[in-house]
Amino acid sequence: MTKDRKNQQWVFYSDIEGTDAGPGVVRKVLAYSDTVMCVENSFETGAVGAIHSHPHTQITYVASGRFRFTIGEEVREVGKGDSLCKRDGVKHGCLCLEKGVLVDFFTPVREDFLT
Repeated sequence: MTKDRKNQQWVFYSDIEGTDAGPGVVRKVLAYSDTVMCVENSFETGAVGAIHSHPHTQITYVASGRFRFTIGEEVREVGKGDSLCKRDGVKHGCLCLEKGVLVDFFTPVREDFLT
């Protein structure tokens, strides 16, 4: 259970079951505490992270692949090693151009990911 991992010092990837986060997207909630959360999203080519906003600041690190991101009114392509900052309330989304993995850090914690 995801809630059982809160504040754990060690979170092993092999112990985490992914959840469907939309067609071609698998989400894994990694380590998190009361104030910050790390989440991995694996995308198949062509998968979409729909345009949305939320009351959390989100930093995204591109671990692999290529993506076309929209943040506010700006659209850019990003690849391995790039990072993005999405402030709370700003609309954002992406299209996966080449199969890849995004690692997101949220503050505050996304309680909606813990069900």
